[in-house]
Amino acid sequence: MTSPTLREIVQAARARLTAAGIDANEAAMDAALLARHALGWDLARLLAHETEAPPDAFTRAFDPLVARRASREPISSIVGLREFWGLEFEVGPDVLAPRPETEIVVEQALSAGRGFSPASAVGRGFSPASPRLIIDVGTGSGCLAVCLAREFPAARVIATDISERALAVAARNARRHGVESRVEFRRASLLDGVAGPADLVVSNPPYIPAPDIEGLDPEVRDWEPRQALDGGADGLDVVRALLDAVPGVLAPGGSFIMEFGFGQAEAVEDLVRASPLELVRIVADLQQIPRTVVARAGISRPPTADRR
Repeated sequence: MTSPTLREIVQAARARLTAAGIDANEAAMDAALLARHALGWDLARLLAHETEAPPDAFTRAFDPLVARRASREPISSIVGLREFWGLEFEVGPDVLAPRPETEIVVEQALSAGRGFSPASAVGRGFSPASPRLIIDVGTGSGCLAVCLAREFPAARVIATDISERALAVAARNARRHGVESRVEFRRASLLDGVAGPADLVVSNPPYIPAPDIEGLDPEVRDWEPRQALDGGADGLDVVRALLDAVPGVLAPGGSFIMEFGFGQAEAVEDLVRASPLELVRIVADLQQIPRTVVARAGISRPPTADRR
């Protein structure tokens, strides 16, 4: 009897994951990723050998991984890594796995941080083109703090989180990417005990309404830390607290960039307009869903905010 090829084994795993309720395209990617993880191979090597029988120990390593994914354990938890902004980050049950839409925060931070030259700042109170101090509130895995430290090599970064376990993960990610000397991790609730002036404050806060958490996908509901999800009754408790605290640490002209949830754009815009900050724009993701707000301190309010 002919032994099954790697391709056949991976296809059977894909079918098992699809039967478990995982989207077919996601199941195909997950099955291939788990095969690579079990083999220690990259994608090119897997494709080069997919018509061959696998090494003897492969099935013993691969089958338990597929079973874990079929139980709806997140792929990032199984392999222990998640890509964000082209970098690999350690993840696990103590932190949210970085999402693609959170990269918008990095994009907008780059735009804010590099949008003004020192010459244009004269007399207007704008921060210089390269931020000196960046604060990441609720850092989780540290993905925002680490990416911004790499993008702005002259900046100092303070990253806060209420969870010591999350901070430990974030610190390991800072070491992984060589920025540990410029990122200071502090256990704090939001900005408690953190002093400015900061040129840039970023955050991906908890924003899921508490009543909605039970309806989330099992990968999120059952595997990610609830305190990183739960934004209170309407999802905006932490957003309100941030908008109270951020103006006190922002430098004149400094920017505040924050992710928010589906359907929250109008409420977030109203909250920003009621705060001392000035609304710059609300940015949509690739599905044209508003997901990120950019606000600024110390500039006269424009007639209307940009929407794009």
